[in-house]
Amino acid sequence: MRKVAIAGVGMSQFGKQIGRGLRSLSLDASDAAMKSSGLDYQDVQRVYFGNAIAGTVVQQDMIKAQVVFRHHPVADVPVFNVENACASGGSAFQLAVEAVASGCVDVALAVGTEQMHHLDRSRSFNALRGSTDIDDIGEVEPGSVSANSILMDFYAGVAQSYLDRFGATAEDFARVAVKNRMHASHNPLAYLRTPQTIEDVLRARVIVPPLTLPMCSPVTDGSAAIVVCSLEMAKTLDVPAILIRACKNASGSGGHPVDVAARQAYEFSGLGPQEFDLFELHDAAAPAELMQYHEIGLCPVGEGARLLRDGVTQLGGRYPVNTSGGLLSRGHPLGATGCAQIYELVTQLRGQAGTRQVDGARLAMAINGGGWLDGSYALAIATILERQ
Repeated sequence: MRKVAIAGVGMSQFGKQIGRGLRSLSLDASDAAMKSSGLDYQDVQRVYFGNAIAGTVVQQDMIKAQVVFRHHPVADVPVFNVENACASGGSAFQLAVEAVASGCVDVALAVGTEQMHHLDRSRSFNALRGSTDIDDIGEVEPGSVSANSILMDFYAGVAQSYLDRFGATAEDFARVAVKNRMHASHNPLAYLRTPQTIEDVLRARVIVPPLTLPMCSPVTDGSAAIVVCSLEMAKTLDVPAILIRACKNASGSGGHPVDVAARQAYEFSGLGPQEFDLFELHDAAAPAELMQYHEIGLCPVGEGARLLRDGVTQLGGRYPVNTSGGLLSRGHPLGATGCAQIYELVTQLRGQAGTRQVDGARLAMAINGGGWLDGSYALAIATILERQ
C-alpha cells in the first residue's frame, strides 16, 4: 500500500443559505481545494461525494455528484455517491484515501456537501429520523411536522446519564459551547461566531432537558473538499505535504465505535493520544465532546469535565479541541462535516489558521461520527494526520 497525503483543502462559508444548492456549495469548496493543491481538475482521476439528506431536503435522491459536476471538468471522471449519515463526508474521504493507497488512482477528490435549510423547515428534521432505525421509532405520519432533530432526544439521554454517573454539571456542557464559540470567533467560515457566556448558554431555550439550544449543533448549509494523492506526488508540489497516518472506520462495535476506531488508528499509526497537538471531535451536542475525551484516551472515563475546567482543551491548552468551532459553532451540515474536520486540521498543520493557530502543530486527529444505534454513533471514523 502506498503512503497517501493531502495536497489541498477547501471549504465554503457555513451558515443559513436557503436556495444556494448542492452545486454552488460544492464547487465553491472544490475550486478552493484544487487551488490550494497546485493540481488541476484534469489531474483528478476519481471523485467521492458525501451527502446524507439531499433526497428529502432538496429532492435530489440520486446521482447527486453527477448533477453537481455536470458540465464541469470532472464530469467524465468516475464518480461515487456516498451516504453514511453524519459521517458521509468522512466516508468519502476514507474511500478516496484507500483508492490512492491501493494504486488504483494517483489523485482523488473527496467532497462533502449538505443543503439543510429549506423554506419547509420540517424537511431536514424529518430527514434526520433516517439516521437511526426507523423500525424502532416509526415512520413520520403524513402531514406531521417535526420541530427538532430526533438525535437531540438521544443526546439528551446520554447527557443526563453523564451527569448522573460522573458528577458533571450542566455548566460543564455550557463550557463546551462557550469554548467552541470562542474558537469559532476566529474562524471566518464558521456559522456562529458571536462569543457567549456560560450564563447565556444556560438561560437559552431548552431543546430537550438538560440540553439548551447552544448545546446542540445548528442546522447548517455548507461544503468541504479534500484533494488526496500519493505522498510521492505531494512532495513534487509547491505545497506542504500532509501525510495521512491512519483513517479507520468502526461500524456498530456494540455501542462503542469511537473507542474502536480510535484504537485501530493508534495501532495502525503507532501513535498514542498524548502525542497529538490538536483534535477535531464530533460535538453534535455538547456532552458528546466530553464523552469523546475519554473515548479517545485523553483522560480516564468520566473525567472529561476536569480537562475542560482546567482549560486543557481550549486554544492555548495542551490538547486544543475543535479549534474550528466544532459542530456546535462552525456548524454541522451533515454530509460536509467529516471533510470540514479534515480542512481544519490541514489548515492548522500548514500553519495557516490565523488567530486560532496552534503553535507548532505537527500531529492531529479527527473523529467523525455518523447515525445513532445502541446508545452511540452507528459508526465512527478516526483520522490521523502529520505534517511532513
